[in-house]
Amino acid sequence: MSTYPPEPWQLRGQLFASAFLVPAGELTVDLPPGCELVRVRGKLVVGAIWVRYEPGGVLSYRELMTTVLVRRGLRVLPTITHIWVDSQASRDGGRALWGIPKALAEFDFDASRPGAHHFAARDDSGPLARGHVQATIGLLGRLPVRFKIVQWLDGRTKVSPVRSTAAVALARGGFEADPTGPLAFLAGRKPVASFVLRDFKMRFGGS
Repeated sequence: MSTYPPEPWQLRGQLFASAFLVPAGELTVDLPPGCELVRVRGKLVVGAIWVRYEPGGVLSYRELMTTVLVRRGLRVLPTITHIWVDSQASRDGGRALWGIPKALAEFDFDASRPGAHHFAARDDSGPLARGHVQATIGLLGRLPVRFKIVQWLDGRTKVSPVRSTAAVALARGGFEADPTGPLAFLAGRKPVASFVLRDFKMRFGGS
């Protein structure tokens, strides 16, 4: 039986994200109570995010997740639809504390040259996705990045705050989902935008 840190989790590392517009009929989302999907001309706003959590936080591990924007009242929030990590403690803690549906996978993260990053993930069923991000335009200084996520937890809506600071950079990115895997709704799609959060420091969860 694994153990995991109590919330909030203090984390640090590198985050690489790309945003996509996906036709609403191609992705089924188990919406938390009180939420509705955000649609942009009939399409959902989907994020594909690679994260490397580094030493100095409560846990070190790698992660791949997809998110969808939803509306809860007047707020627009992301909800996590698919997520894999290579840490059993992260998997168990994410599920128990915040209702995040984490599963286990194996990862390959590579930085072949400064600013260029390549990623791959697979689980017991086979490849999940590959991706790459090349930072282009860096924004000056460290910026606050704050938001909340909304999930199902024990049959109710769970809203969890995320507070972080990071050096933010715009980027060029690519994402290749396995067309027969759980992320098939992203197969063959090009991102509309990509960005990097360098050397982020994050407080996840808590009040």
